[in-house]
Amino acid sequence: MKFLRTATIAAALLGVSLGTGLAADPMGTWQTEEGKATVRIAACGPALCGTIVSLKEANDDAGKPKTDKNNADSGLRSRPMIGVQIVLAMKPSGTANKWSGQVYNAEDGKTYSGSLTLQDANTIKLEGCILGGLVCKAATWTRAG
Repeated sequence: MKFLRTATIAAALLGVSLGTGLAADPMGTWQTEEGKATVRIAACGPALCGTIVSLKEANDDAGKPKTDKNNADSGLRSRPMIGVQIVLAMKPSGTANKWSGQVYNAEDGKTYSGSLTLQDANTIKLEGCILGGLVCKAATWTRAG
């Protein structure tokens, strides 16, 4: 009986030490590389998605809320940028701390294959690629506040 109790305590301690060794969670609020937007990463079904929750400059030159004016779908060009999902269906890639899915770039209105890599508890790298991953552009985001 004493052995069983000792084994249970040892297993519990091992579980705690393994748990603290696991990576931080990418869910939360992130500041984009140039500070233009704040994006909230959250679960969307079995994946991760990221939605713009605020913009450094939320209004255009006319004082109206910025819209998704460059969207390839003309029907979406009048939607406000706040609320637009730009990190799409990121699922675990099989590599630790990395998720793969799609990234929407509001600056050109296109969606790219992409990945999100948690570099540490306060830094993620978001990457969008074309040509099957031959040409990629990356941005580093920092955890907000």
